[in-house]
Amino acid sequence: MAGKPVGAGKPVGAGKPAGGDKSGLPPLPGPPPDTIREMYNLAPTQGPLAALKGERPTAPQWFVDTVAALPESSFVECDGARIHYLRWGDRKRPGLLLVHGNAAHAYWWSFIAPFLARDYNVAAMDLSGMGDSQWRAHYTMELFAKEELAVCEDAGMFLSPEPPIIVAHSFGGFVTMLTGALYGDRLAGTVIVDSPVNPPDRPGGPPKRELRPHNVYPTMAAALARFRLMPPQGCENLFLLDWVGRHSLKAVEGGFTWKFDPAIWQSFSIGDTAARLKATKCRIAVFRGEHSILLPPEIGEYMFNLLGRSAPMVEIPQAQHHIMLDQPLAMVSALRALLADWEHSTPVPRV
Repeated sequence: MAGKPVGAGKPVGAGKPAGGDKSGLPPLPGPPPDTIREMYNLAPTQGPLAALKGERPTAPQWFVDTVAALPESSFVECDGARIHYLRWGDRKRPGLLLVHGNAAHAYWWSFIAPFLARDYNVAAMDLSGMGDSQWRAHYTMELFAKEELAVCEDAGMFLSPEPPIIVAHSFGGFVTMLTGALYGDRLAGTVIVDSPVNPPDRPGGPPKRELRPHNVYPTMAAALARFRLMPPQGCENLFLLDWVGRHSLKAVEGGFTWKFDPAIWQSFSIGDTAARLKATKCRIAVFRGEHSILLPPEIGEYMFNLLGRSAPMVEIPQAQHHIMLDQPLAMVSALRALLADWEHSTPVPRV
């Protein structure tokens, strides 16, 4: 969490501008570590769930109780594609939309959402081409942003006197930056979770990869043995890794395969994330994992400056990039604190 109360001050671990620059321009961190450059060059080895041989790992009672709160499952059409989402809580409460990262799905939030449903009408969506949403012939950031609004609309979030808030992880955060820039006047705020906006000398995003169809695995156990996180990292909470891994797969002829469309990244551009971040028309906060290789402290400082040094920068202790898997209950607590603050405070104008 920021060194000052949430909503003010500089992010934990934020450094000084490179070279002591006092011009007010964002500092320019050095190049990314080799780990980031090579994070898609994975050796063809078994994943962390392989040793379980398809058995479900032991889970704590809080997780068992939380996922027992079954959500509604719905679809809404957006520009020719059926978009799937899960929903918890009273539709009359303020809206809270949760958005996943690259090649992920709504169930990444399904053990977080019930904790927030006491106070909010909560939905977790599948972007098109991922999860249980329909695949498209072509994908754009603008389409993904429209899908976020379509789910908010279908879930009844625009019927509340208070506009909805969008919380989005990783790639979903890049989509939500655009949503906040284009449609922020319809939102109460956005929370960007470990989605790095890099300076020009630190390019980000995955390299273009050869388009290949997914493998088909003969059993669920064989498929889970191949499941791993991107960027690569360990995860002590195997029960969460198993949960999101199982929901990443679908039954097909001959066995099981991944749900996401492997063609998403062909001819796809994320766009100018720095410009979109600065153009946000609503409240915004940024969460980062303490040990994230994608959003280290210097990138947090860069984003903090892009936002006029007037947005909360919240660090989740002992978390890497996949914060909800590393520290799920700390993530819940941080979100609750931020949302309570926003409910009882006045936004600070950004310059």
